[in-house]
Amino acid sequence: RSGNCAAEPDCLPTCLSYIPVCLPTGIPAHTLPVPEGRGGVIVIFFPYLLFFVVVSNSCMVPSLGTSDPYVKFKLSGKEVFRSKIINKNLNPVWDERTTLILDGLSEPLYIKVFDYDFGLQDDFMGSAYLPLDSLEQQRYLLSSSSRSMRLSEVHRKSQLWRGIVSIALIEGRDLIPMDPNGLSDPYVKFRLGSQKYRSKTLSPQWREQFDLHLYEETAGVLEISVWDKDTGRRDDFIGRCQLDLSTLAPERTHRLELSLENVPGSLVLLVTLTASLHVSIAEMSVTPLDDPQERAHIAQHYGFLRSFSNMRDVGIVMIKVIRAEGLMAADVTGKSDPFCVVELNNDRLQTHTVYKNLNPEWNKVFTFNVKDIHAVLEVTVLDEDRDRSADFLGKVSIPLLYVRNGVQRGYVLKNKHLTGPKKGVVYLEIDVIFNTVKAALKTIVPAENKYIEEDPKVSKYVCSYCDNNFNRVKRCIMVLINIGSYINSCFEWESAQRSILSFLVFVLVVWNFELYMLPLSLLMLLVWNYIFCLRETTDTVSIDCERKGFLDKLYAIQDVFLSVQTALDEVASYGERIKNTANWTVPFLSWLAVTVLCVAMVLLYFLPLRYLVLAWGVNKFTKKLRNPYLIDNNELVDFLSRVPSDVQVVQYRELKVDPGQSPNKRKRTNPG
Repeated sequence: RSGNCAAEPDCLPTCLSYIPVCLPTGIPAHTLPVPEGRGGVIVIFFPYLLFFVVVSNSCMVPSLGTSDPYVKFKLSGKEVFRSKIINKNLNPVWDERTTLILDGLSEPLYIKVFDYDFGLQDDFMGSAYLPLDSLEQQRYLLSSSSRSMRLSEVHRKSQLWRGIVSIALIEGRDLIPMDPNGLSDPYVKFRLGSQKYRSKTLSPQWREQFDLHLYEETAGVLEISVWDKDTGRRDDFIGRCQLDLSTLAPERTHRLELSLENVPGSLVLLVTLTASLHVSIAEMSVTPLDDPQERAHIAQHYGFLRSFSNMRDVGIVMIKVIRAEGLMAADVTGKSDPFCVVELNNDRLQTHTVYKNLNPEWNKVFTFNVKDIHAVLEVTVLDEDRDRSADFLGKVSIPLLYVRNGVQRGYVLKNKHLTGPKKGVVYLEIDVIFNTVKAALKTIVPAENKYIEEDPKVSKYVCSYCDNNFNRVKRCIMVLINIGSYINSCFEWESAQRSILSFLVFVLVVWNFELYMLPLSLLMLLVWNYIFCLRETTDTVSIDCERKGFLDKLYAIQDVFLSVQTALDEVASYGERIKNTANWTVPFLSWLAVTVLCVAMVLLYFLPLRYLVLAWGVNKFTKKLRNPYLIDNNELVDFLSRVPSDVQVVQYRELKVDPGQSPNKRKRTNPG
C-alpha cells in the first residue's frame, strides 16, 4: 500500500496472501503481513475459532520512536473484538482470546492495527483481512446440528465445571512457631486454578469445610500454603504443599495428611471428589424445565421418597436472564456494553456481552444445583471495558425461598450495597424445585461461606481512651470463653482422663440432681479460685502496665473498633433473626420452628427432663468417639443464621417498576 493510508483509516488493502503453518501442538495458524511500508506481521491461531493474537515488528511512530499498539477485528462492518493496549512496545504479545459466533463464512475477517493516543485520535498503523472460507477444517463448528446452540462449546466449557472438590480442613500438626512466645496464629490458603479460599480461624484446630470447582482447563493440582497472622506487619510464611487431585478416586472421602515442603509440620484434610449435576448454560429454546416430561423427571428426583439419598443435592434452580431496560450509560458515547453475572453462593456463570446497547437482550438460561434452599441468588449487570475492570451497572439479590416459579418479573436494579435504586430494570424468570426434608435438615448445619471476603475497614477518626475500657470488658468475656473452651475440650477428648472423669460426673449429677447442687457448684468454684488462681492473678497484674508505642496503640484501637462493631452487629442480627422468626418473615423457617417446638412439647410431656438431658450429654460426649473428624456445630445458631435480619430484609425487598421510566414508553410518547 501507499504511504497515504494513515490519512485514510477506513481504507483496506486488497486481499493479501496468507501462509498456513502448523504449530508443534497441531493448531493451524495464519500469518498475515501488514501492508507494505508498515513493517510487521499479524499471527492468528485458530483453535475452534478462538483467536490468539500475536503481533511483532509493528510500525514505528517517528516522533516518539515507539508505539502503543492494539488490534481491532471487524466482521460485516462491525467491530467484534478489540485487544488490550500494549504500552511502548514495537513487538507486542497480547496472548488474548475471544469467541465469535458466525452465521456463515462468506464475509472475510478484517484486522486493523492502531496506535493509542490519549485524548487524540488513534493513529492507523496497518490492516489486513482473512477469507474465512479458507478454513476448511473448521467448518464443522457451523453445522446445522449446532446452530441451535448459539453459545460455542469452547465458551461454555470455560465457565462450566465438571466436578466439585469438597475439602474439610481438620488440623495442623507440629507446625513451626513463628512468634517470640513460641506459638503461632496459623491460617491456611487454598488455590485451585483461579479459585482461592482462606481459613477463617487462627488455630491449628480449624475444622472448616468448603467446596471448590474443578474445571476442564484446570490442571487439578490443589496448592496449599500456611501463614502466620501478624497484626501491623506482613504475615509470616510457614510452609506449602500440593495435592494432585487426579490421583484420588471419585465419590470417596479420602483422609490425607500432607507434609509441608522443606519444613516440619503437616496438615490433615478430608477430600471428596464428586461429579457436578444439572449445571448448564443454554438458549431460551433449550430449557429443561419447560419440557413436561423432563420437569416431571426432575420433580421425581427430588420427591419425598428420595429424601435421604445424596443429602448435599437439595434441589435445582433454573434462571432465565431475558433482557434489561433503561440501563445507565457507562461509556462516553452514551452507550454501554452490558453483560450479566449470575451467582449462587460460590457458583458463578455469566452471559455474553451486548455491545453499545442500553436495552440488551441476552435470552440465556442458567441451571444450578441447590445445596442450601436458604441461599440468595445474586444477579449483577456490568459494563465491559477495554482496558480496566468492568463497571458496575446494578444488582439484585433474590432469596430462593422468595421465588415465584415460572413468573417473568422485572427487578429494579440496586446499588452495590443493595440499599438504594440504580437506573434500569432486569427481567428474569426463575424456577426452583427442591426436596423439603433435605432443605429442613440442611438448615441446622453450617452455611456455605464465600471463598474470599474483604477485610472490614475502620474509620480514621478513633478515640484512644477506648482501648483500656475495651480490655477490661474483654478480660471479663475471656473468663467465660475459657470456661466454655475447657468444657468443650472435655467433649473433644483432648485428654482421655479428663473426658472420662467429666462424663462420669455429668451422669452422676444429672441422675441425682437436686436444687441444692446449684449453690454447691458456685461454692466449689469460689474455693477453686481461692486455692489455685489467687497467685496467678497477682502475677499477671503488672503485665497491663507495660508502655506501648504509637503504632501499637493505633493497631490496638483499630482492633477495638472492629471488634465492637462486629459484636454489636452479631447481637443486633441475632435479636432481629429471633424476631423475624416469630413474625413469619420467612414462612418456611417459621413452620420449621413450629414443627420442632411441637416435637419438643410432646417429648417433654411424655419423658422426664432428666432423661432428655442425659441423652443429650451422652450424645455430646460420644460424638467425637463415633466420628473423630466431625466438624462440630450448634444447631440453634445454624438455624438462626438462615433467618434474614432487618438489614437483609431491606436488601431483598423488591423495588417497584416505574412505568414512566420504561424506554419503550418514552419512544411512544415522544415519536420525534
